[in-house]
Amino acid sequence: MKIYEDIIHILQLKEKSVATMESCTGGSIASEITNHNGASEILKFSAVTYSNEYKIKMGVNPDIIDKYSVYSIETAEEMSKNISKFANSDFGIGITGKLNNPDPKNPSGEDDKVFICIYDKGADTFYKYDIKANKTKTRKENKEIIIEFIGEKLFDIISE
Repeated sequence: MKIYEDIIHILQLKEKSVATMESCTGGSIASEITNHNGASEILKFSAVTYSNEYKIKMGVNPDIIDKYSVYSIETAEEMSKNISKFANSDFGIGITGKLNNPDPKNPSGEDDKVFICIYDKGADTFYKYDIKANKTKTRKENKEIIIEFIGEKLFDIISE
């Protein structure tokens, strides 16, 4: 996606970096970034934390998961801030949710809602979003929609 080329260019010019902690997108944001030249200059680290166990190992407070569920904006906030801290990156992206699939281990929450948080370390600010998965689209198509959505939001944030 062209927007990720623009994101890389802007982050290079500003000498800024990004890290991701992804769940339902399975590393798709990091993959999209690395599809473009210059990715190694701006992408510090990426983690796919599909399980609660590994979200917690990467710094997500288990009390947040217990109180709000793993599928919540609060968990996405924790993911974004902790991956930024872990990687010492300027921006952290946290993504958790369900793509039209029930989760027997974590039954709470809507089966078609994804929570996204972009953390700006310099401003100590969270940009929070949620997006509904399209029930008529495949899992892969929904991931592509989310990747594009995040690209647009990250571009707006770093362009300020």
